[in-house]
Amino acid sequence: MNITLVKEQAISAEPRINDRIRVPEVRLVGPNGEQVGIVRVEDALRLAAEADLDLVEVAPQAKPPVAKLMDFGKFKYEAAMKARESRKNQVNTVIKEIKLRPKIDQHDYDTKKGHVVRFLSAGDKVKVTIMFRGREQSRPELGFRLLQKLAEDVQELAFIESAPKQDGRNMVMVLGPTKKKAEARAEDRRRREAEKAAKAAPEPQAGTPVSSEAPEAEQVAVEEAAK
Repeated sequence: MNITLVKEQAISAEPRINDRIRVPEVRLVGPNGEQVGIVRVEDALRLAAEADLDLVEVAPQAKPPVAKLMDFGKFKYEAAMKARESRKNQVNTVIKEIKLRPKIDQHDYDTKKGHVVRFLSAGDKVKVTIMFRGREQSRPELGFRLLQKLAEDVQELAFIESAPKQDGRNMVMVLGPTKKKAEARAEDRRRREAEKAAKAAPEPQAGTPVSSEAPEAEQVAVEEAAK
């Protein structure tokens, strides 16, 4: 019994077409979306055969069910291509992590901030972790101020997705990129293509003099010819 149920669910995953439509009548839609009206399923199948199309049940729950005349093979192919393109364009956001100490020196801070900027520019989220050790745990305000400073320094690229919060001996903040990953990749691709085109452009040949006096020389030649 369970096996039969599974088979029925598998069959119903795809719309019923042509002879598999077992209802007395359907509300028929033409190949261009025009409303034909309620017709007997036999007449709908005849119209489909005359137009060399398929009769596809597109709304089985309607009363009567709605069926459309279409090229089902072409429809499935286009749907598969759209799904493939959608998966291709779908980009998962990656969470990068940067760890800082509350008493980090300026040079190390600038280096870490550079990493954060690079991650955000690529469209990735950044989890910033302040690690407290020993007596530093009694000064959480140091970590809070450092996280605030970092958020302000990269505010053109990010927003605070998760505000600073204490997590055991650490304090954590999550920065979200203002630029989507797909946009970041598109911009990077355009930049690389522009650089490639610039390198491929022909350079001016060496040894070819460019004189601003050329027009004057031509004018003199014309005047001499006129004499």
